[in-house]
Amino acid sequence: MFLRDEELKLLYDIERAASRILQFTQGKAVADYLQDVLLQSAVERQFEIIGEAINRLQRDNPSLANEIREYRKIIDFRNVLSHSYDKVFHHVVWQAVTDKLPLLREDIKRLHDFSQDSND
Repeated sequence: MFLRDEELKLLYDIERAASRILQFTQGKAVADYLQDVLLQSAVERQFEIIGEAINRLQRDNPSLANEIREYRKIIDFRNVLSHSYDKVFHHVVWQAVTDKLPLLREDIKRLHDFSQDSND
C-alpha cells in the first residue's frame, strides 16, 4: 500500500499523540488521573489530535481509515472531548488509555510498517 506524504504525516501525528499519552500516564493509576486536572487536560488534548487526524484520514482515504479498529468511535470520542466537554467521563478516558490506546498503536504500527515495505 503506497501512502502519500500527507497520510504518512497523519499516521505520525497519531503515533506521536499516543506516545505522549503513554508518557504522561506512565506510573499513574486511575486515582492519580481523577485528581490531576492538568493530566486530564493533556491526555484529552492528545486524544483530540488522534481523533482529528483519523477524521482527516477518513475524509482523504476511507480505505486507509478502515484499517484502524473502531476508527468511527475514535472520531466520535474526539467530538465529545471537543464539543461536549461537560459530558466527559474521566473513567471512560482512562479506560481508553489503558484498553484502546494499545490497539490503536498496533494498527498504526502495522500501517506504517506495511507502507514502508510497499515503498521499498
